[in-house]
Amino acid sequence: MIYTDVLVIGSGISGLSYALKIAQQKPDTRITIITKSDDEESNTKYAQGGVAVVTDFAKDSFDKHIEDTLRAGDGMCKGETVEVVVKEGPERIKEIVEWGAKFDKNKSKKYDLGREGGHTENRVVHYKDITGAEIERALLEAVNHLPNIELLNHHYVVDLITEHHVPDESFDKYNLNCYGAYVLDIKTQRIKKMSAKITLMATGGCGHVYKNTTNPIIATGDGIGLAHRAKAKISNMQFIQFHPTAFYSPITGQLPLISEAVRGFGAKLRTASGEPFMHKYDEREELASRDIVARAIDSEMKLRGDDYVCLDCRHLDRRKFLEHFPNIYKQCKDAGLDMFNDLIPVVPASHYLCGGIDVDLYGQSTIKNMFAVGECSNTGLHGANRLASNSLLEALVFAHRAAIKTLERLHEDNFNYEQLHKIPEWDQEGMKVNEEMVLLNYLRKELQTLMSDLVGIVRSNRRLKLAKQKEEEIYRSVKEIYNFSILSPQLSELRNLVSVAFLIINQSIEQKENKGTFYNKDLKKHG
Repeated sequence: MIYTDVLVIGSGISGLSYALKIAQQKPDTRITIITKSDDEESNTKYAQGGVAVVTDFAKDSFDKHIEDTLRAGDGMCKGETVEVVVKEGPERIKEIVEWGAKFDKNKSKKYDLGREGGHTENRVVHYKDITGAEIERALLEAVNHLPNIELLNHHYVVDLITEHHVPDESFDKYNLNCYGAYVLDIKTQRIKKMSAKITLMATGGCGHVYKNTTNPIIATGDGIGLAHRAKAKISNMQFIQFHPTAFYSPITGQLPLISEAVRGFGAKLRTASGEPFMHKYDEREELASRDIVARAIDSEMKLRGDDYVCLDCRHLDRRKFLEHFPNIYKQCKDAGLDMFNDLIPVVPASHYLCGGIDVDLYGQSTIKNMFAVGECSNTGLHGANRLASNSLLEALVFAHRAAIKTLERLHEDNFNYEQLHKIPEWDQEGMKVNEEMVLLNYLRKELQTLMSDLVGIVRSNRRLKLAKQKEEEIYRSVKEIYNFSILSPQLSELRNLVSVAFLIINQSIEQKENKGTFYNKDLKKHG
């Protein structure tokens, strides 16, 4: 058994900033951060646009940011959460700047604020078009200077430890505790029991439940799959935000993202034949919220039988564009396209999950001593649709709040140590190494195909009913493999993706009104 005071699962902005706060305020606390890939590989790294936060109080206000967030969330946001995140945001930005993160400034030495779809003011602080990578760099640098934080790469959580794992003992399923996790060391292939007083889930999103996504390959919904099997409450999984403008490729998988900030900068959407179309769908045209733009693109592609639409940047100021978006320009150039001469093919792709593990205002889930922060959590901030660049802000604010509550719990030291010692080591006796990797790959692709075709941007009752049947078939196949196989990362990821698909499909069936990112063509329009 490996013992740590605080176990952090995930090394993005949520996990790192949470660990930093606890380590700095309680230096005698042992903190272990585990990540299934390298420490710098996370959803945070790929966040291009920036952090939406009120800094220019002469032009902007908390009330405006709150109103924009509520409007994007389409009546499904928790008002108290929105107010907390918006009003605590400036202090959290100040904090990460002190930790070493850099943001672009203008000639007046003030933040060069960008504007994205759904915002009524310029309020997005950014570092060129790689804001997430810059924040990740600064946080990792700060973490590496603290001796009480251990960061373990290539470690994969296969199950959370709760009362379910205590042999021959009854328990109240509505009053569960988390005691840590069973963790697979990918390099040694050993599964370790890692016990902890507090566990933080900061695993990011689930984009790879679909064929096309802007998410990195690690985004397989692990935290949500783990929490679902541990019986945590999970909500709003039907609200999947599709980014309107991922760089089109005929090859499925992670697609390069062309930030919404490019449209905020003045780029226009056109059909594959070069005709404008956004005026038909919303008076804000390219600056409409993401759900509207994504559905408009989906509609145009289906009407015309095209595989993509185009983003037109040819009229934009070259010098200013390259100052703001050098990496996006390079991505297109590497693909053989010049943004100032060519139309750029784009397509909607799975981008952000607006729901997840239910938490309170301090990130506490329905399982005691298990917190969840970031995209894997459902704080109520996003409601039915996330306002652009609110996600990094939410991560910072809730990591701070979860750290406050964690420090309180550690000070109280009211943990069930007796129960902890009853939990057995992982037993894989009699299991066989699964040599049929082709079978896991087949089931994963089949799951991604059914989700993309039947549970995508536009859904229907008939599609959802068929998706439920197909998901159940895949679930039975995966369960059969799991029951007789030694666990591997590939099998564990597939289990989690199946859990995520189950939640999205069933909560989509339960949703009886079109809201935000959710659109079922058989339901009445809301409003």
